[in-house]
Amino acid sequence: MTTTAHQVCINADCGASFALDEVVFKCGRCGSLRDIAYDWDRVEVPGDLKFFESRWGSRGRTPSAKLDFSGVWRFRELLPFADPADMVTLGEGRTILQQADSLGRELGLKAGCLFLQYEGLNPSGSFKDNGMAAAATMALKLGYRRLACASTGNTSASMALYAAAASAPDRPMQAIVFVGSGKIAFGKLSQALDYGALTLQVDGDFDDCMARVQQAAERLDLYLMNSMNPYRLEGQKTIMYRVLEGLDWEVPDWIIVPGGNLGNSSAFGKAWMELLHLGLVSKVPRLAIINAAGANTLCALFNDHELRWNEGRISAGVSSDYYKSLDASNYKARTVASAIEIARPVNLSKALRALHVTDGVVREVDDQTILDHKALVGKYGFGCEPASAAGVAGLRLLLEEKIIDPDQRVVCILTGHQLKDPNATVDYHVGGEDSKSDKPRPHSNTPIKVADNIDAICRALESQM
Repeated sequence: MTTTAHQVCINADCGASFALDEVVFKCGRCGSLRDIAYDWDRVEVPGDLKFFESRWGSRGRTPSAKLDFSGVWRFRELLPFADPADMVTLGEGRTILQQADSLGRELGLKAGCLFLQYEGLNPSGSFKDNGMAAAATMALKLGYRRLACASTGNTSASMALYAAAASAPDRPMQAIVFVGSGKIAFGKLSQALDYGALTLQVDGDFDDCMARVQQAAERLDLYLMNSMNPYRLEGQKTIMYRVLEGLDWEVPDWIIVPGGNLGNSSAFGKAWMELLHLGLVSKVPRLAIINAAGANTLCALFNDHELRWNEGRISAGVSSDYYKSLDASNYKARTVASAIEIARPVNLSKALRALHVTDGVVREVDDQTILDHKALVGKYGFGCEPASAAGVAGLRLLLEEKIIDPDQRVVCILTGHQLKDPNATVDYHVGGEDSKSDKPRPHSNTPIKVADNIDAICRALESQM
């Protein structure tokens, strides 16, 4: 194992240190989450981020070219926990930062101020592949052959893909997926099944599955691949590096991301902390985390109960009492944005740290607003799954609140591909269960029914011209 990295407890009053190969993701002393920490004085870090530009166009079959083609391992000097010979890649992170002036104008931003980081271009269609490349690398290094996760869909698809790709005739790797009953979009479930995952449909929701997969991992020696695994977050840090690259290494004013299990927001906070520490940036953007109203734990704890990072001395009683109230009322998360339908986010503490580091804010948006903004994103040329649209809806809200100014530069993270949840798209435009309500669908694009007759077809077309 590399001697430049180790695991450390994030609790400032504990700070216990652990070896990289110790596979327990919570501190044995205080129960807090662990980070991957680096001895940066012993790492050869480029003095300028422009160093990484030369790797973008790499091609060929050499080991270094294969890593340079990855949007994760291209930045390997900034996540130096693994040796290049061990790194697993499927070409993840070949994503783009899209300037979105038409959508920005619709929302109230000036030209040149809105950018969409489209993670739907990853091999499995979501941002999860960034983290899975890193976590699968560690799983192989440690000799694990069975990977497990709880999932609302994207995690299972990505983990199953990387397990299948990392398998070899003499080294098979099995993916084991825990999904809640009826809690996964078919577009995502189909991927896990197609990639050969052993899928358990648990009679419960994501939070139930998350509890059970942790128990199963401990009892059966499975390698847990959810985002409480700190190596997942190391891979997801690279989304911020690619955002910077897309802006010619200039720091934006805002990063907006949907919040579910809070792995992305946690990873983003860590990325900016490290870049600032290394002197590779001189400032950090503000972070906005957007919950769905039907799964708004972070919003409630941060805004209503004023739960804060407090240098790692988080008031555990605040979240504990809140979760007890959820249990007492038999509360279950409910939202059309299935990817963020989570009531007990495992990365709560790290997300609070990210909000502290970035002077961040948290908001919530309801399902209809999410669907309306999903349709808007599609209308202007970039499809996304519902969870992604929560961030765009949150941007509009923050503009209305005058928290974000129209001339500030904003990056919204589109976390998953449009075809992850095609039912939500079709129901919005064509009609489905949602359309039976009285709620208007201002951006619907409903097909026109016509007779099988050229005159009728031409009349229908002329009426729309």
